[in-house]
Amino acid sequence: MMLKFYMTPGSCSTGIHILLEEVEVPFEVTILNLPAGDHRQPCYLVINPKGTIPALMLTDGYVLTEFQAIAYWLARAYPRKGLLPEDAVKAATAMELMDYVVGTIHGQGYTRIFTTDTYLPPGLAEDEAQRWRSAIEARGQEIVDQGFKVIEARLSDEGYAVGPKLSIADAALFYVFFWADRIGLPLPERCAELYQRLRARPVVRQVLMEEGYR
Repeated sequence: MMLKFYMTPGSCSTGIHILLEEVEVPFEVTILNLPAGDHRQPCYLVINPKGTIPALMLTDGYVLTEFQAIAYWLARAYPRKGLLPEDAVKAATAMELMDYVVGTIHGQGYTRIFTTDTYLPPGLAEDEAQRWRSAIEARGQEIVDQGFKVIEARLSDEGYAVGPKLSIADAALFYVFFWADRIGLPLPERCAELYQRLRARPVVRQVLMEEGYR
């Protein structure tokens, strides 16, 4: 039995897709259409009761969920790729950056931009709801912009997020940089340089093509 990867193209799962390709391990893909509600179907909830993506079923049938957990497992399961630096401070920094990306930039910022209506109070008239939407989206952009400034100051000078090699932090950073590129949010200079360096990697180009982006 090979690894089974549950994902949605262009989502946060793209970061895990990149890591899976980087470690060069065979895996089977199941694509979930989030707008169609595939993640809420009973057949998927049996696998991941949270109804979230990404999810990774291991060869023994155990299922890992949450970006950070899957990325950490891949780094530990395939150490020859060096996805988690041996240096304790660099490894901790990679975890810190990844958690900040997932929890704050994505979890607090982009959710307000992409799923604005989930933040609306119930019972609003449409004109009032529209004012709320504008304010919610603006707040989301503020969180993302501030998050990128924090990341900018924490990036290594050695080429990638925490050193001279790709790490699990870079995979997380890539997907939020990719989203910024898609919707026209500016990246600070060093973040933009890292984004272009990541996009130039053959594996990343391959993943984007497989997910329908050219």
